[in-house]
Amino acid sequence: MSTGYLIGIDCGSSSAKSVIFATDGRIVGLGQARVAQITDTPRHVERDMPATWRIVASTIRDALADAGLTGTDIAGVGVTAHGDGLFLLNRNKQPLGHGIMSLDSRAYGIHDGWKREGLLDRLMPVAGQRPYPYSATTLLAWIKRHEPERFASIGTVFFAKDWLRYCLTGEIATDLTEASTAFTDLHSQSYSPDILSALGLSEISAALPPMLDSCALAGTVSAEAAALTGLAEGTPVSAGLHDVIAAAVGLGQVRPGDMTVTAGTFSINEVLRDRPVIGTEWACRAGYRKGLWNCMAISPASASNLEWMARYVAPDDPEAAARLIEATIAKFATGRTERQIPLYHPYLFGSPFETPATASFLGVQSWHDRADLFRAMIEGTIFNHRHHVEDLLQTGGVRQIGISGGGSRRPEIGQLFADILGRPVMTSPLREAGALGAALTAAVACGLAPSLEEAVDALHMQPRQFEPDAALARYYDAVYGRYLAIARVLEPFWPSLHSDQSDDYPKAEPQHEKLPENLAAGATTSPAMPGSGQVVPPPSEAATAPTITQTLTAAIAAIQAPAVPIGSIPLQH
Repeated sequence: MSTGYLIGIDCGSSSAKSVIFATDGRIVGLGQARVAQITDTPRHVERDMPATWRIVASTIRDALADAGLTGTDIAGVGVTAHGDGLFLLNRNKQPLGHGIMSLDSRAYGIHDGWKREGLLDRLMPVAGQRPYPYSATTLLAWIKRHEPERFASIGTVFFAKDWLRYCLTGEIATDLTEASTAFTDLHSQSYSPDILSALGLSEISAALPPMLDSCALAGTVSAEAAALTGLAEGTPVSAGLHDVIAAAVGLGQVRPGDMTVTAGTFSINEVLRDRPVIGTEWACRAGYRKGLWNCMAISPASASNLEWMARYVAPDDPEAAARLIEATIAKFATGRTERQIPLYHPYLFGSPFETPATASFLGVQSWHDRADLFRAMIEGTIFNHRHHVEDLLQTGGVRQIGISGGGSRRPEIGQLFADILGRPVMTSPLREAGALGAALTAAVACGLAPSLEEAVDALHMQPRQFEPDAALARYYDAVYGRYLAIARVLEPFWPSLHSDQSDDYPKAEPQHEKLPENLAAGATTSPAMPGSGQVVPPPSEAATAPTITQTLTAAIAAIQAPAVPIGSIPLQH
């Protein structure tokens, strides 16, 4: 790859970063600032769009200053940001209200109504996924019902990174990875009128922006943006990509069979495929270019559990909590001890199950201390990743598994992932994977690299490999079996323990137009490309709603299975 400097912009749920990279992935400059969330209304999580742009512009200036560079040294700019949600422009190309973030839960009632009607399952053969409560389509349906004047004023439907790129270039566009979160036919990877019609959103068809490959040139830095950021007018800007895929690209995962496991606020697990594969346990979305798909299984049940626990263990001394977590992680280097560790289900904020779940410790006894609870939480969050990984293995073989986030740069955590997953994993020494993924799309857009694969191959990565320890892998395999079996035993009881979301869905009145014929008959492949994807039919009602007795009967055998010892260590909690 040719030489030059690239800027990757990564605007997450709490902060924005602009990172300047050399083409081998080295960071040469960084600017970072917090970006506020607006939570004035219950269940609304929003962002001031102009203020967000001003903050991002300031981080670009700070990154240039940190690197000792000027705008003329930058060959290209790429943008990523938190995915899903909704950022709207009016017909005058001005912000139409606040941007809505993916943490927003206002549309749960509408989503629940679609679920009860069976609409979510009937969409899967065309969309490759069920809409989420925070998906753009669900939020648009909420706006249509509750803010009809705003809905009628929509001129452009954007996602967070599209708004930032528009501020940089003045050009309206989105990319495949973002558009496929809500609006596209899985097989043709183009906008689907059938999806919009089924959801009662046909009116916004004209507001959907042109859809580009992530590495395509989407525009150049405008004179106005140059004045605000310090970039040179005319600097190429790529289309960019959804933050989940950006993090995978920054880890070097760009080829079919590459799986990425990211431990953060969400448990993010994804694998690239050269064909669409549909299933109820994952979303199948577009990859960074046409002809590539990303199968993704996500739940808000990862490292955020540790942050929650730290607030209660040491509310007035965050450093003390951090030291305790560090000490707990260090103990993993010595393997398991005779001390029994509780079992933890990390469902504080959500789970892989459709039933609203709750978190729990099991097996806690009087001699356990805070370090034991933290250790149980770390193991439990990785068990949750394994739950998703095992689902994704149904989509095909895996070439390699890359791990990021959640302390994965620590060798103890990398090894723990290998032992619990029972598979080799690798971690990258490069930092800021999301921003790097965005910057690499800019490398292609500005001509420094002919393809994203070649841009990745030019990185100075030297990943660290971790092989599972055979004895520990057997141990964790047994513990994971109990973890999953107990979760299924608890599942019927979760609804009585979980705080319900409000339901504003009118049960007697459908809120969408009549389903198109190709969506009305259950799970079939799209007629546009017959047989192009594998389809898992929607499960029957009986299959998804077992009685408590049936669940207990099915799980007791797994819980009571004999332990497999590691030396003299009993494999039980």
